[in-house]
Amino acid sequence: MSRIEEKFKELKGRGEGALIGYLTLGDPDVESSEKLIKCLCKNVDILELGVPFTDPIADGPTIQAAIERSLASGMNTDIAFEMVERLRKDVDTPFVFMTYYNIVLQYGEEKFVKKCAEVGVDGILISDLPIEEAGSVLEHCKNNNVDFIFLIAPTTTEERMKQIAEHAMGFVYLVALLGVTGARDTLQDETVNNTKRALKHIELPLAVGFGISKREHARAVIDAGANGVVVGSAFVNLVARRGAAACPELVRLSVELKEGTR
Repeated sequence: MSRIEEKFKELKGRGEGALIGYLTLGDPDVESSEKLIKCLCKNVDILELGVPFTDPIADGPTIQAAIERSLASGMNTDIAFEMVERLRKDVDTPFVFMTYYNIVLQYGEEKFVKKCAEVGVDGILISDLPIEEAGSVLEHCKNNNVDFIFLIAPTTTEERMKQIAEHAMGFVYLVALLGVTGARDTLQDETVNNTKRALKHIELPLAVGFGISKREHARAVIDAGANGVVVGSAFVNLVARRGAAACPELVRLSVELKEGTR
């Protein structure tokens, strides 16, 4: 059983949903990023770590800006692995690398997945790699006990959901809203409806993201039956505003959001 599976099992036993956070590795710089990750790990159940790519087509302005700051600080894939290796000395929170296929391809598919397993990355989410093209990466993940996290969207057909459900590992990430990532002030009824629709086909834990930024958002999604919520832009906004000094605000927001999953 992977660390991600163990976490969802533990939370289910307590009657809680998972709070899954996101930060971009190397934002605003490597040293500060490691400190901020440790801060956020105090309250999130799982943490997605963005490995920056020069053309982040699935990300909104907030995370694109974080990726630019990260790349400007000298961030690259090797440093990403080194950061996780250091973080693992103090943190046992499950980590998911969130990136684009070009990063994995340039590093080498098998080498990338093996390195994830070696340093303590528990899952990978490749936002621009559809299931039809994921076969070899999926196989490497299975061989190395690294969960391959699939995305589904409001436009995903029921047939495709069934296909993803057959191969998914760890959890499935439902993109709650069409478009790029970003925090929203209100959570649309459509998000709740999409959650309920996905649950008909997905047996693994379902985490819902894109647009969640408040406790009541998290509560509504968990009440709809989701097993977790993913919060990215709301945390990254704090880093954009406060830089290395964002720790207290990251803790405050993560505590508030975690309350919404209980």
